[in-house]
Amino acid sequence: MALPGHRFHGLDFDADAAARGAVAVLSDRPSRLLPTLIVDRPRDRVGRLASWIYGHPSHELQVHGVTGTNGKTSATYLLDAALAATGVVTGLIGGVVVRGPESTRPATHTTPEAAVIHRTLAEFRDQAARAVTLEVSSHAVSHGRVDGVRFRTVAFTNLGPDHLDFHHTMEEYFAAKAALFTSDRAQAAAVNIDDEYGRRLAAATDLPVWTHSTRDPGADVYADSIRCDVHGSTFTVHTPTGHAGVRLALLGPHQVSNALTALTSIAAAGHDVLQAAAGLETLACVPGRLERVEADHGILGLVDFMHNTSGQQELLPFLRSLAAERRLILVISATGERDPGKRFPIGHTAATYADIVVVTDDSPYNDDPRLLREAVAEGAHAAHSAHVVVEGDRHRAFEIAASHAGPGDVLVVAGRGSEQRLVSGDSVRMFDDREELERALQRMQRSVRRTRTGRETRGR
Repeated sequence: MALPGHRFHGLDFDADAAARGAVAVLSDRPSRLLPTLIVDRPRDRVGRLASWIYGHPSHELQVHGVTGTNGKTSATYLLDAALAATGVVTGLIGGVVVRGPESTRPATHTTPEAAVIHRTLAEFRDQAARAVTLEVSSHAVSHGRVDGVRFRTVAFTNLGPDHLDFHHTMEEYFAAKAALFTSDRAQAAAVNIDDEYGRRLAAATDLPVWTHSTRDPGADVYADSIRCDVHGSTFTVHTPTGHAGVRLALLGPHQVSNALTALTSIAAAGHDVLQAAAGLETLACVPGRLERVEADHGILGLVDFMHNTSGQQELLPFLRSLAAERRLILVISATGERDPGKRFPIGHTAATYADIVVVTDDSPYNDDPRLLREAVAEGAHAAHSAHVVVEGDRHRAFEIAASHAGPGDVLVVAGRGSEQRLVSGDSVRMFDDREELERALQRMQRSVRRTRTGRETRGR
């Protein structure tokens, strides 16, 4: 299947495909080498064709989709743990990992291309999986990547400003998400009605809807008695079949909402919700989502994916509370070739909550990294409430942030989560924020010990 892309066309690689065994092509123009089935919009045909080729695997599996601006990855991990607790053999296709009963590999996209999804579902089916959680981006819906997938449930977490370089307006963004919630794609919906767009979606979809909330006791699945601290979160979940206390190891009140997304999907699919609730407690962490980094001297080091203002506004008040009377230190950055309208706001929001903000480089792709830094730093300076440092070198930025940290401080590297590649033009280098932050903190702590030892020696 040779598809038109942003910079290349699939037919640019038809010789390589032929060498690897391709015998025919589906595309919008003829191949130079292979017989070609020509259609006007080949991307629109891929999902259904791939489903047919692989024996319609989503018809034999319970596929649970999760979409929304924030929380997709955490909700899929939580849903996978909840399904496993009900005795179901599971698979997971997400932005961090693709994991089945017999295999695990790193993810390359939030949602893979349609052919890859159906091939992976067939692989999981053949490995005796019975349920699969699938992280679904708005790009995936718009580009037909989930076409041909029959969902048992589709879940909506929330919607906030993001990807507006692609969708242009919030209404277009919402429409892309809502297109997943139709009876020709799914059997039931799980929707967060604490979110304005969630309430709109619940009222508009033709699917049977199961709602969840941390504010409205009238929701089908409701949480109260919520307590969040440095050790995790506890809450009581109320469902149509009873209530239970839940203790999450995951940090932050947003994870309570993500847990409700998982439990509501479980309810919509007809599984035992209370049994599933116990499964949530087995999940120790979600990679790159307020993931702890080893640190001494009472410093709390964390790495998180928050890369937009809606994510910041969910997490930063909680992080501010963890810092108590001490300081909140943030390392932030902006990815190139992404929505330029969010660069100033993420800097401004970060500096509104933090005491120290270090602005550094992310993956600029083909953008000028200096301009990316300047846009974020301009927003941070405009808040007039934090000490702002600009350092393009990411290693050095981590060192600077660590040098400011002391007992009781909270140091958070935000924006990339578990992503391990930094891309600049055609150059790619590996950089794991979790490992690099841990090293920076260890170097800082060794320096502190040497300084103290020197003082003690001079004192004697």
